[in-house]
Amino acid sequence: MAVLGNSLQRSKPQPHPSRARTAMVRRLVLAVLVLVALGLLTISFRSPNSGFLHDAQSYGSDALRPFQIAAVRVARPFRDAYDYVDSLASAKSQNAKLRKMVEDYRSQALLNASAVQQNNDLKSLLHFEAGPQYPKDFRAVNTAVVAFPSGAFSQQIVIDAGSDSGIHLNTPVVSADGLVGKVTTVGHSTSVVTLLTDPTSAVPARDLKTHVSGLIRHGQGGTLILDRVSKDQVVNKGDWIVTRGTVDRRYPDEYPYGIPIGRVVAVGTSDIASFLTVQVQPLADMSSLDAVAALVPKHARAKP
Repeated sequence: MAVLGNSLQRSKPQPHPSRARTAMVRRLVLAVLVLVALGLLTISFRSPNSGFLHDAQSYGSDALRPFQIAAVRVARPFRDAYDYVDSLASAKSQNAKLRKMVEDYRSQALLNASAVQQNNDLKSLLHFEAGPQYPKDFRAVNTAVVAFPSGAFSQQIVIDAGSDSGIHLNTPVVSADGLVGKVTTVGHSTSVVTLLTDPTSAVPARDLKTHVSGLIRHGQGGTLILDRVSKDQVVNKGDWIVTRGTVDRRYPDEYPYGIPIGRVVAVGTSDIASFLTVQVQPLADMSSLDAVAALVPKHARAKP
């Protein structure tokens, strides 16, 4: 109790240095460091290749060289990995750009090739129109093919011209090589053309040499047949088949006379058939039509 009752004297706390004193010390240290640095720079400039400072730098460099070499060897795999990843990403980006450029050039080349082909077809059409076989009472509506047959059983194409261009139902359509078909559906700006190779097609035709008449119909394997030719008539292999045209003005034919259709490739007979089997190879390639011409009469036809 006596001990507890006695009051203990605590030591007085040491006063903290003042902020002004701390700032003074920092400034003094900074000034000393600046003076030392200036002195070292002066000594280094006056003796760049010799002297105490040069020797100290050399000793320091030799002492730190193992650490520098070790740091370089440790950092090299990471630097190589970074360079590899960076070069790989750059190569992939450049490869993608080159592929895009190749695709663009290829698309442009295809468009140019298509334009050249279409231009050649149009030139051929103009040559056909200027030739002696072109029907003089008709004008040509040159147009492009915008859609092709959708299947083996649908032999129809769509052309980029319609009633706005004077095209009507049953308008004949030709290529530079010969007859293609006729218009079976007319729109304002487009029309559907049924090809000669369609099973429903039938075109009055005749042999240009022997003047034998018949109907051009669908045949096997993309060919045509000249149907309704009796056995007592003569048709020879190699003969040209053209459209028959109008025989009686009271019954005008939709196809003008003399449009080339094809060439006879085979003539056969059968004991059970009433007609000759005349196989005709069409002149127009129905699978690669780019530009065609619709033949529109220059004058309205009088109704019978």
